[in-house]
Amino acid sequence: MSVGIVMLVHTALGRAEQVARHWAAAGCPVVIHVDSTVRRRDYTLFSKALSDVADVRFCKRHRCEWGRWGIVAASQSASEMLLAEFPSVRHVYLSSGSCLPLRPVQELIDYLAARPRTDFIESATTADVPWTVGGLDHERFTLRFPFSWRRHRYFFDKYVDLQRLVGFKRRIPNGITPHMGSQWWCLTRQTLSAILEDPERSVYDTYFKKVWIPDESYFQSLARLYSTNIESRSLTLSKFDFQGKPHIFYDDHLQLLRRSDCFVARKIWPHAEKLYRAFLTYPAGAITMAEPNPAKIDRIFTKAVERRTRGRPGLYMQSRFPNEDWENGVTAARYSVFEGFSDLFEDFETWLGRATGARVHGHLYALDRVEYAHGQTAISGALSDSAAGRDYRPKAFLTNLIWNTRGERQCFQYGPRDNQKVSWLIAKDPNAQISVISGAWAVPLFQSNRNFTEIRKEAAKLQRIESKHLDVLRSPHVKARVRIWSMAEFIEAPMEPLQTIIDEMGHTTLRRLTEAPKMADLAGFGQFLQNLKNQGMHPYLMGDFAVAQHDAGPLNPPRKPYLVQ
Repeated sequence: MSVGIVMLVHTALGRAEQVARHWAAAGCPVVIHVDSTVRRRDYTLFSKALSDVADVRFCKRHRCEWGRWGIVAASQSASEMLLAEFPSVRHVYLSSGSCLPLRPVQELIDYLAARPRTDFIESATTADVPWTVGGLDHERFTLRFPFSWRRHRYFFDKYVDLQRLVGFKRRIPNGITPHMGSQWWCLTRQTLSAILEDPERSVYDTYFKKVWIPDESYFQSLARLYSTNIESRSLTLSKFDFQGKPHIFYDDHLQLLRRSDCFVARKIWPHAEKLYRAFLTYPAGAITMAEPNPAKIDRIFTKAVERRTRGRPGLYMQSRFPNEDWENGVTAARYSVFEGFSDLFEDFETWLGRATGARVHGHLYALDRVEYAHGQTAISGALSDSAAGRDYRPKAFLTNLIWNTRGERQCFQYGPRDNQKVSWLIAKDPNAQISVISGAWAVPLFQSNRNFTEIRKEAAKLQRIESKHLDVLRSPHVKARVRIWSMAEFIEAPMEPLQTIIDEMGHTTLRRLTEAPKMADLAGFGQFLQNLKNQGMHPYLMGDFAVAQHDAGPLNPPRKPYLVQ
């Protein structure tokens, strides 16, 4: 007999009984601590169920709460009983009721017998510990923590702030260098008995009772005083996420746990029937004596944490929503936004689709409905053309559309008449290509047959909206590829900017454009702008238009001279 097991149990008593019998059947004595919060009736039934196992004991019960002293007190009581009643025990292995042996127990016994004076306990100074969560590293040893972090979070935080404000610092007992590490250790009898029988134990206990999360520092610090050979690692596979919460292993983790070669794993879901059945019934000759190597599966956990925190580009999930800027890419693929083009050119969407092969929509954020390409009423992902449904979450609508249509370039029209709640979203999206002809919204007004007073009022409103949108696009925080032309600048030579846009979209043929979309008739547009000015509005976003420009309509090209011989 060389290994004794201390089990800290607070839930899933049936599983704890099953594991305790497994340890005892392999020749390991077990001392069980049951949390005092467990009902007396349940505790009595649990202890009676194990009364037929000779090497199982139950120690004095303590209240165990995360971050409090009770877990250390429970470990002390159980360890003292184990050392007193089983003198042949050489190593003491601390585990929980949710721990599960992954290898035959004899392998653990032989492994520790070959290392009779080695203590396996993760123990690192606060300066070398990268996994602390909550902003308390060395301060957990110099401040007092009389309040429960879980039950009295407000008082916990306020008392910490007060101590920082007044500059309070506790004195660390002489000879103690604070260390931290996993609470799941395996110590030799010599080291553990030296800690429990130390003449200064009352001093150490008094000090650590006011340390935050003492179960991760009490034995880890005191073992440094007495151990002659510490291996700073735990033999228990225990993984944590980025918030410091333990990973829970389920039935589908069976092969993953086998690959780790660790002796014990926590935390196991109590209903993982497949895991308990597989690991508690080893066939004869299953011993391999492989060195525990949790690093073999660290890559998988690293990927899991990355997926949990960053996710897939453009796919929103509960781990990132609604936290601003937690996304791993705003959208899932590149897309193009055209502002003013459908106002200036006739049938622009059809021309662009023919020139690029992309799916070209109308105004996706039009106030009355979503204008999908070819007049569709629904699109991939069951996104309907309902404006009310889209406007419930305008940003999520765009990210969903881009995600559901990956593999096909999406293009859509946008302007001051549309819902403006996605202005910043597309501006900060590196996947967005935004092309703007400023002031082109005036062309439909120019062509309308409305009263001029209404036109002037509408023009002032649209110009104000577009001006704010252009301020967003010119912000230093913009990550999209943005090109802005005034309307006057664009119509002077439209083929050059159109060619640039097509080239940036990554058109596969990379050929020169041979045709341009048909431009709206702008005869009289200069006088229209002058009339707006005369009515007290200053239409500045269009650029400089001469009053007489285009008034005579398009001129016939001059005939080329030819020579008659």
